[in-house]
Amino acid sequence: MAKVVVGLSGGVDSSVAAYLLKEQGYEVVGLFMRNWHDTTGTLEGDCPWYDDQLFAELVAKRLDIPFRYVDLSQEYRKRVVDYMFEEYKQGRTPNPDVLCNREIKFDVFLKEALKLGADYVATGHYCRKAIEQRDGRTTYRLLAGADKNKDQSYFLCQLTQEQLRYAMFPIGDLQKPEVRRIAEEQKLATAKRKDSQGICFVGKVDLPVFLQQQLAAKQGNIHEILPSWRGYAKHAEGQDLGQDSERKLGQDVEQNLHQSLEQLATPYRYTVRDGKKIGTHNGAHFYTIGQRKGLGIGGRKESLFIIATDVKENVIYVGEGDSHPGLYRKALRIRPEEIHWVDPEQAMQEGESRDYMVRIRYRQPLQKATLIRKSDAMYILFEEAQRGIAAGQFAAWYDGETLAGSGVIEG
Repeated sequence: MAKVVVGLSGGVDSSVAAYLLKEQGYEVVGLFMRNWHDTTGTLEGDCPWYDDQLFAELVAKRLDIPFRYVDLSQEYRKRVVDYMFEEYKQGRTPNPDVLCNREIKFDVFLKEALKLGADYVATGHYCRKAIEQRDGRTTYRLLAGADKNKDQSYFLCQLTQEQLRYAMFPIGDLQKPEVRRIAEEQKLATAKRKDSQGICFVGKVDLPVFLQQQLAAKQGNIHEILPSWRGYAKHAEGQDLGQDSERKLGQDVEQNLHQSLEQLATPYRYTVRDGKKIGTHNGAHFYTIGQRKGLGIGGRKESLFIIATDVKENVIYVGEGDSHPGLYRKALRIRPEEIHWVDPEQAMQEGESRDYMVRIRYRQPLQKATLIRKSDAMYILFEEAQRGIAAGQFAAWYDGETLAGSGVIEG
């Protein structure tokens, strides 16, 4: 009988995952990990860790499975939170949940589970795993969850074959209402508990307050860029060239294609001379591309959105309206060392191009795009211009239901 250690988080999803595994005949152990102690910036009442542990223990007792506890806060701070602070300091927008899965749940936590004699580690993620025999080797595929509204495969986009080898996702074939129904039927304490929100294991936070643990507030100026800014016309020229080159891919247009990709994937660069000062802020590193709230500037026909941040000069650039051209780009770039393939055997080679469906943030509808592998980078050229492409976020690409790979977006 295989032994499965379930990461009991105190939520309904991991609770039902544990129940299903026990019903299937596995030897199940519940393991709760505490990853964060500091409550600075945490909004009161949002997923305090002690409540999480209490609910996890109640579920383990109800299911009559052993319950264990492990404190991974030191590793979590070093691998996830310190990384997050450093990224914001550089004006980038990290995704701590992706890092948490790669560095904590399926690395440090996995090692703790193996110490307990686990054959597998299970979580309450809404995704699936497929096992294939290909050319005499076993290959693991990461698939989107059956519930398209809750699919969490994006958060696991950095997992490796070795990590997937041990992974189990018991609720991946279920819809969320079905998970709730099972929890209620089994009288699990988490049946009606709200889903957690915010930063993985930290909870919902006031981000500027949270970041001020390491990043000091510093007043700077907000400048508005008008839709008529000259740089947008130049960018549009590159877009036309990119579309033309894409149609002729494989012909003698390599140099033009590379130039247009470079241009399309490069974020807009503004200076204070390009716009008018309309307000002040408390630190450019507290804001991200596409953000609407927190500017404190009203009296506009349409909302103001952040279209660029300059942490070196401590300036924020904004544009009015959701259709402002500064919010949209046709392409992005990923450095070679940041390209990750779930199955390395499927990796693209230099000069190769493939069509995939891509998302650049959790729950974003999948977008049609062409991936183009160059010596200097992987370029993703979208069929439609994308809103709010932010450096530091992860782009994940899918082949049907299979999450094939991912990479960190370069600024």
